[in-house]
Amino acid sequence: MRKHVGVLTAGGDSPGLNAVIRGIGKAAQERYGMEVIGIRDGFRGLMENRTMELDGQTLSGILTLGGTILGTSRDKPHRMQVGGKLMDMTDAIVENYHRNHLDVLVCIGGGGTQKNAYRLLQKGLNIITLPKTIDNDVVLTDVSFGFNTALGIATEAIDRLHSTAHSHHRMILVETMGHKAGWLALGAGVAGGADVILIPEIPYDVEKIAKAILDRSHHGKHFSIIAVAEGAISLAEAAALAKTNKNKAAEKMSTPNSKTKLVKRNLLHGAHILKLAKDLEALTRLESRVTILGYQQRGGTPSADDRILATRLGSECATLIHEKASGVMLAARGDKAVPVALKDVVGKIKTVPLNHSWIESARRVGTSLGD
Repeated sequence: MRKHVGVLTAGGDSPGLNAVIRGIGKAAQERYGMEVIGIRDGFRGLMENRTMELDGQTLSGILTLGGTILGTSRDKPHRMQVGGKLMDMTDAIVENYHRNHLDVLVCIGGGGTQKNAYRLLQKGLNIITLPKTIDNDVVLTDVSFGFNTALGIATEAIDRLHSTAHSHHRMILVETMGHKAGWLALGAGVAGGADVILIPEIPYDVEKIAKAILDRSHHGKHFSIIAVAEGAISLAEAAALAKTNKNKAAEKMSTPNSKTKLVKRNLLHGAHILKLAKDLEALTRLESRVTILGYQQRGGTPSADDRILATRLGSECATLIHEKASGVMLAARGDKAVPVALKDVVGKIKTVPLNHSWIESARRVGTSLGD
């Protein structure tokens, strides 16, 4: 019998989403004769049974488009706002899965989406996921689509800021996304020639940053570019967080139905980098400016690398469906697409290893990492 495939995108938008939707849809239909149904606005759309047919005409011309034609949301199946109340809508989602005669549901997203998909897997649904995030923090995959495009955008921003920093003899602090992992700030900082790179994995000492900047001034370089991941923290903040959150590892390994909340930093978006800029001004007597790249890192046309990766994973996903796979995330491993158990993905974050080649390269060319 003809297979029915549901596809949804959830979490933050990312370059390459439309490319992967196209890859799944075209391969599923043209190679395996499947029917593909798009779910609008993530898990909320499945709860509300809002769907669209992903036929050849719908998939045509979307390879280069940013965003997602399906729409997205951050709604969780087990905690969804309905009528002003938080409710568990998992049963409604399961019912609509069967109402649409789905044989499998493909969930495209980052860490949160992997968790929510796993909850549906535990309810007996056939689930396959694909890794999407500009933060590149999904585990067990070499890279997530969206990262390469965001990396290029952040690098170009740093490139452009060099000239104004040089002209006005200023420190310019550039904040990239990356709350828990510093891949984006590190990669853009290395590629853009930043003088200081601050990432969550390496707590910084503001006085050491100031010394690195003053050393540059003493050698006639009266400007500095500082790439800062939004989750970068000082040594004092790291110590306080470790003390408050000493049981975090145990909490992260709890069951998906646990109501335990992980400790979050109590800082408004942008407030941290502004404080850092003021502290550095006081220590160096140099003028500073702050640029927060924000959502522009998510937008626009996906890079060629992201289009290829998304097409590769999307088309291979159709083959997995044909082979009746379930409970897996399709990971990029070298030039291969490899299914890994979804249970091994959820609740984990791929952070930058302290011995990673990008870190070692940055140190060798004299870039300060704040430590």
